[in-house]
Amino acid sequence: MTESVGDRIRDLSDRADRARAAFDPPANPPDEERALTYLREGFGPTVALYLECRTGGRAVRFDSDEFARLQRTMNEWLELYAACYGVEIEADVTVRTAAEALIDTHNVVDVAHVLTGVPD
Repeated sequence: MTESVGDRIRDLSDRADRARAAFDPPANPPDEERALTYLREGFGPTVALYLECRTGGRAVRFDSDEFARLQRTMNEWLELYAACYGVEIEADVTVRTAAEALIDTHNVVDVAHVLTGVPD
């Protein structure tokens, strides 16, 4: 059985919650390896899910709760990424903006840098 979009969003959100709960700030920032892990395993897949739903073979409509959760999850991954550099942010980026940047750059590290300003 194929996992629904709602289930996939919930999984990404739950993973972000667990990562946040387990997060210990690096003693000597940056922790670039962990930051990259958050991008590759959290932020990137979250944005990719949005892109898949908007550009895949069939259009997927998010209900308002799903879309809010997707966007909140993506921002949580960005906040964890920045925290690996010793920077605390309150990310408030739209998933559409992130998706457009990813299409332009094809690189989650570049997208995260542009959206957060981290690292300087």
